Amino acid sequence: MPNPLVSPLGATLTGSGTAFAVRSSTASGIELCLYDTTGNRELRRLPMQRGDDGIHSLTVPDAPAGTRYGFRASGSYDPDHGLWFDPAKLLVDPYARELDRAFHYHPRLSAFGDDTADLVPKAIVTEPQSAQRQAPLFQTGGLIYEVAVRPFTMLHPDVPEHQRGTVAALAHPAIIAHLKRIGVSAIELMPITAWIDERHLPPLGLSNGWGYNPIAFMALDPRLVPGGMTELRETVAALHAEGIGTILDLVFNHSGESDRFGATLSMRGLDNHIYYHHATDRSGELINDTGCGNTIACDHPVVRQLILDSLRHFVLSAGIDGFRFDLGSILGRDANGFSSDATLLTEMRTDPVLKDRVLIAEPWDIGPGGYQLGNFPAPFLEWNDRARDDLRRTWRGDSHTIGDLATALAGSSSIFSRNGGEQTRSVNFIAAHDGFTLMDLVSYAGKHNEANGEDNRDGHNENHSWNNGVEGATADPEVQAFRLRDVMALLSTLFATRGAIMLTAGDEGGRSQRGNNNAYCQDNAITWVDWSKLDETLIAHTAALSQIRARFDAFRDTTFFTGNGDVEWLRFDGQPMTTGDWESATTDHLVMLPSTGDTVQDRRTRLAIVINRSHAPHPVHLPVRPGSGWQSLLPSANAGIGMIAARSVGFHVEVW
Repeated sequence: MPNPLVSPLGATLTGSGTAFAVRSSTASGIELCLYDTTGNRELRRLPMQRGDDGIHSLTVPDAPAGTRYGFRASGSYDPDHGLWFDPAKLLVDPYARELDRAFHYHPRLSAFGDDTADLVPKAIVTEPQSAQRQAPLFQTGGLIYEVAVRPFTMLHPDVPEHQRGTVAALAHPAIIAHLKRIGVSAIELMPITAWIDERHLPPLGLSNGWGYNPIAFMALDPRLVPGGMTELRETVAALHAEGIGTILDLVFNHSGESDRFGATLSMRGLDNHIYYHHATDRSGELINDTGCGNTIACDHPVVRQLILDSLRHFVLSAGIDGFRFDLGSILGRDANGFSSDATLLTEMRTDPVLKDRVLIAEPWDIGPGGYQLGNFPAPFLEWNDRARDDLRRTWRGDSHTIGDLATALAGSSSIFSRNGGEQTRSVNFIAAHDGFTLMDLVSYAGKHNEANGEDNRDGHNENHSWNNGVEGATADPEVQAFRLRDVMALLSTLFATRGAIMLTAGDEGGRSQRGNNNAYCQDNAITWVDWSKLDETLIAHTAALSQIRARFDAFRDTTFFTGNGDVEWLRFDGQPMTTGDWESATTDHLVMLPSTGDTVQDRRTRLAIVINRSHAPHPVHLPVRPGSGWQSLLPSANAGIGMIAARSVGFHVEVW
């Protein structure tokens, strides 16, 4: 069935040709520019008819699928009042479904009166596409695997060279085998929609390799998805066939048109005041709640429609299971700040196409009141940076952290029980694309972003990291062993938490970015996963953790503990933790016994998670039921009978 977008905007094939429609409430006129199949030679320039609703439209009889097109908008050029009309600028349709080339920044894109037709990608008229609808495969408590498509696949030895760096590579049997081995429930693809480099990068010889600088919300970037929607749909289907879902990381908080000095490529040149937030008393001043130069006006009906149509497009055309929203607080912002009842958030949760999809918010931005962890409405899941930092500080050895560790293990009820919540909506992670890799977290005490060309000023300064005695790469086998041990402990802790968990691609094998904690502009060996150097011990450890997590329903249960028989917190001597133990600055161990309904051959089981963050092995006395005994599920944490290894997490099961 055709993709039933509610909006008439974009290019729609009809029985009598193609109907083109674009919205601009303030342009004095808009022209449709049609190009040859190379996208380099303009064939016709046709005036569009403006309706009372601000939609400019035109049906062209001889414009079949494959037609290349763009727009030019006329009107006042007065940036001080937020008006950027410049008919010399070729503009990309905000509803473009496919582009003929990637965006590349050039200063002419920002200069008034300079024609940009040779620089700007052309939109392509496309046939409607549809994918088989099914319920999202990702379930509560599952493992989300964050993937930057190009770095993840560029160096994989089994992927054919022509597929490396593309979405199609994710369907390769070798990739799927790795995902299944480590128990991935869903891959979360970092942005694959069309983006442009930040203007400061080309002079530095750098390029944006992550894609968090979008121009067209629906169009896939030809560098990553040369086969367009067909390639994405077929890849999603191949992953689905293996029980793996696909989540898209989308950027609806800002666009690559940037600040006042940025490029005019699409929304700015069509209807700047509608698409972006501006100061209420200074119509030419862009609000910058994102730190990227502009802020998408997600409260405006036109923008809400564009975002909803984009989400529906990916579900209906490619079968996408869900979405992660970068700087998601922007989605709930209006002139008064963030609201969990914002219209767009409500529409996402109730839309017939979207209401069953996985929705994940990065619950912050840099604007006033921008930190909103725990405040998104259910069923939104939320990236939990509080748990991230608490888990890091725990293993770094910070004092007074054992209580914070327990809170994170239990699903952060102090955060997600607000507003009447009875279940955790936490996405627990220790490392993500922003910040250090998991191995760099235990190998660098400070960031090393010199390669980014900003004198190491960019990126977060506080990473709660440690280096095990040597800063950066070392051949010292003892330091290497300490780092391996710490990464294994961090992975084990992550897999022991209640809620969804997220792992960034390559962290299961100890990948490094050489201490760069802001590697968005390093489309090179700094970010490319070198599969030949991944640590097999770590990968096997991750696979074992996934098997444990899949075995026990305690990890799939997202309800909060009540303390009425559903969890016990013990010391290593088997006695309950006391208030003094929780409050002590030196407590360095913890035993968690969550209730579980799992059975083995009709016999009941009990699970114990034993955490020892000290630098020495330690005896552990677990309570034993008559006629039963404890069995270790993770031999790497053993240090002898009744002992837990230094800096490790043990998983034990009792059967009776």
